[in-house]
Amino acid sequence: MKILFLFLDGIGLGDNNPEINPFARADMPYLRSLLVGRTLVRENAPFEGDLATLLSIDPNLGVDGLPQSATGQAVLLTGINVPAELGYHYGPKPNPDVAKYLNGKTVFSKTVGAGKKTALLSAYPPRYFAGINSGKHIYSSIPLAFTNAGLPLFTKDDYYSGNALAADFTGQGWHDFLHLRDAPVYEPEEAGQRLAEIASQYDFSLFEYWASDYAGHKQDMDSAIQQLENFDSVLKGLLENWQHGEGIVLLTSDHGNMEDLSTRRHTAADVPLLFFGDKSLRREFQKDIHDLTGIAPAIGRILELD
Repeated sequence: MKILFLFLDGIGLGDNNPEINPFARADMPYLRSLLVGRTLVRENAPFEGDLATLLSIDPNLGVDGLPQSATGQAVLLTGINVPAELGYHYGPKPNPDVAKYLNGKTVFSKTVGAGKKTALLSAYPPRYFAGINSGKHIYSSIPLAFTNAGLPLFTKDDYYSGNALAADFTGQGWHDFLHLRDAPVYEPEEAGQRLAEIASQYDFSLFEYWASDYAGHKQDMDSAIQQLENFDSVLKGLLENWQHGEGIVLLTSDHGNMEDLSTRRHTAADVPLLFFGDKSLRREFQKDIHDLTGIAPAIGRILELD
């Protein structure tokens, strides 16, 4: 059994209002077909179809204040209500209080401990490692948890050799912003196909996409729409090359943001839990999931990590 976790930072289930919500405005024909004409907005959850299930799950976890990235991601990776134990939401990067949960308690560590293969499929460019090694930057929760499991992050060489994908799926950003003109660039659907091929090598893999949160903070409707429409093609390439009887593809987030571009701040909206696979597998996976704390236990149960 295999699980591919698509983490999209800062996406909630918002109102069906195209003035402020790019999910109500973007043209996403593939996802709409899987949801039988529905879009990824609040009023359409819950839903169960032939290949896809959409649930609405709570990222607030009974703690005052708006959900934040460091604690939200820590919850997703551990199943522990980290904000409740600390008494606060925190982000974007983990402080020492949050970091202690990301060492030995995550799905990465548990996969390794069970003798199974895991990977963080996002490749990191040279300047990322330069910032970490110089002490100018620190890891966010997901790469911190991964490296704490004793595993190396994928590098430029891994991306060039086809063993990982760039953070934007296609690699266009490596050309336009990193000025790595010889870097591979994929069409979105081709990137999805590559993602399926790479993820098939692991029992548990995770892909981290953070540009959605940036678009939300910048209130950039054009960027948000372009991201969603590109992602629709990535999803098509991925799911048409995924062995649905052998595992689940799941997508969720740490907090809301991009679904409401009337504000630069995070939101208190529920986040989507969207997952794909055989219906029996999906029904087993979704048992007892009501908020972010349910994701890691469901992964552990499906992969028999305990």
